[in-house]
Amino acid sequence: MDHIDRISHFQSEASAFEKAVRQAFDRGEPVPTVLSCPGWTVSDLVAHLGGVHRYLAHVLRERLTAPPDPAGLGLPRVPADPGALTEWFAQGARELAELLGELGPDTPVWTWSAEQTSGFWLRMQLIELAVHRWDAQSATGTAGPLDPGVAADAVTQTVEVMAPARRSWKAAPAGTGERYRFRSTDGPETWTVVFAADEVLLECAPVPEPGPTSPADVEAAATASDLALFLWGRLPATALRVTAGDATLLPHWFTLVPPV
Repeated sequence: MDHIDRISHFQSEASAFEKAVRQAFDRGEPVPTVLSCPGWTVSDLVAHLGGVHRYLAHVLRERLTAPPDPAGLGLPRVPADPGALTEWFAQGARELAELLGELGPDTPVWTWSAEQTSGFWLRMQLIELAVHRWDAQSATGTAGPLDPGVAADAVTQTVEVMAPARRSWKAAPAGTGERYRFRSTDGPETWTVVFAADEVLLECAPVPEPGPTSPADVEAAATASDLALFLWGRLPATALRVTAGDATLLPHWFTLVPPV
């Protein structure tokens, strides 16, 4: 998926998130809770995402190479009124998409990852927005799947970027060679992940055609959307179909990759 495709998906997900939020607010008080984000209501979810978008817009606009202090940015107060809050989110998402479109994928900027580019932020924020769109829809029982291409990219990004980061941010036990295999049922992708001491290794990247592979300790199959939502802690292990190995290792993933 290239930068232009990601911009288009980001805009679509922002529109879907806005629609889901309006549906939740139309139910009146109390504001629906978001079960997949414990302790949050839909209002909290909107405030979080809108705040992240504005923070990153500042990083991108100023071409910052170090993280700014959020307290010193002078960001506007988050509106309390549901209608104004929804418009505030939509404005921030539009501005972020426009900035990312102008900068392209290769502008050097600060990120929390080894990849210090504007393209990193678009990839990360598209995935986060798609997952939080699912969160917002789930608050009213209308959660729809992630786009298959976005979901497959989310699985790869989770293995390559998020898993090592989460292991460094929180105390996680050393891997003992645990080998996980995830197969997409709506695409050709297969991911084999190995936890070797402190490393997270993607043994075989998504491939055009499945081929012979070494045995895994657990192998699970699902749509790319369900795989991504499982890895993001939105769906239980029972949402995946275990096709080989020890099913009890699926929950163990979150011991090796602590949630944040």
